[in-house]
Amino acid sequence: MLTLERFSFGVGDRFAHQAKAQLQAFVRLAEAGVHVAPVWNKSHREHTFVGSEPQSVYDAAKAAVHTLGWSKKWHVDADHIRLETVDRFLECSDFFTLDVADAIGQRASREEVEGFVARHPELVGAIEIKGVTAPFTTTKEEVARVVSKYLLAVQEVGKIYRHISEKKGEANFIAEVSMDETDAPQTPSELLIILAALADEKVCVQTIAPKFTGRFNKGVDYVGNIVQFEREFKDDLAVIAHAVELYGLPANLKLSVHSGSDKFSLYPIIRRALMKTGAGLHLKTAGTTWLEELVGLSESGGDGLCLTKEIYAYALANVGELCAPYASVIDIDRTQLPCAETVNGWSGAQFANAIRHIPSHPEFNAHIRQLLHVSFKLAAKAGARYFELLKRNEAIVAKQVTENIFERHMRPLFLA
Repeated sequence: MLTLERFSFGVGDRFAHQAKAQLQAFVRLAEAGVHVAPVWNKSHREHTFVGSEPQSVYDAAKAAVHTLGWSKKWHVDADHIRLETVDRFLECSDFFTLDVADAIGQRASREEVEGFVARHPELVGAIEIKGVTAPFTTTKEEVARVVSKYLLAVQEVGKIYRHISEKKGEANFIAEVSMDETDAPQTPSELLIILAALADEKVCVQTIAPKFTGRFNKGVDYVGNIVQFEREFKDDLAVIAHAVELYGLPANLKLSVHSGSDKFSLYPIIRRALMKTGAGLHLKTAGTTWLEELVGLSESGGDGLCLTKEIYAYALANVGELCAPYASVIDIDRTQLPCAETVNGWSGAQFANAIRHIPSHPEFNAHIRQLLHVSFKLAAKAGARYFELLKRNEAIVAKQVTENIFERHMRPLFLA
């Protein structure tokens, strides 16, 4: 089995221009004594939106690794793939995020549910787990309810996993299971049942992304009950350790926090839990690099600032279309979006301050940031014009990308 490191960090690069700047943050962290494996990720949906191919992610990552002399492990993630979309990623990915959220809630047959409950009597009654304050108390009916909701999704994971295994060999890839893009969070007791089902399917899952309580919106801080999140996170870590021992799942199985970018209020909680337990973490920063490109182009002034303003104006005029695919992971108050005429009067510093994620800055606007976060295909439409501006302003853009990852994400998670 290809083994994922204890700490891994997903970085998106919408246009395959910032791999070197992203990797520079990992180099700085390694120099500070902490090794985190970079995982470049891009989904089928994102490739479709910008007209790119999965190979471009691998090529950009490999070039960055060569240029910076990175000698440690690195990975390329086929992000949020399904059985019908996985094949185009097989040659150039060694990390596969298996997304089965759409299958959650599709009811398994009575016979399958009853068979699972019969196989797992250990899931019924009072379940004491080291690290969990109070035992889980479940009935056969409760286990059956959870299994009915999640079993078909887990079976779909099994189908995708076996398909990849047949094509690449089980020893040549890392599997992550994503269940976060759904309406209701999974409780720690539900997570245990899901892990038991994954073990039944013989899926060597190394990282799992449950849906936590609260809002994990793209590119902005967590919205929810911090105390409740801390309890859930700690309980989930304990459940994973318990399931590894009980079901023989991979010893390095760890939590993955999707849409984990910019969840600044959660980083101290996550850091404390990892230090206390010795657990690992996979965290995805999604598309924040694209926003740092806009910050850099804004600060560069001239043509770069002009294009960022044009992108905002078009995004503002097409809010519904751009936001629809991401409705579950954004919260935009349209009354907080300034009109295009107002933004056209802004300086480069004003535009950069509006979208750079420093919540305490008086000019920061979380609604503009979220809108632009989901508007990356507008840069793809600009094509050569956008890419030429990135090349022309490489130094200032790269500085934003590296500092965002290292200072705002890595430092509070691993060095604070």
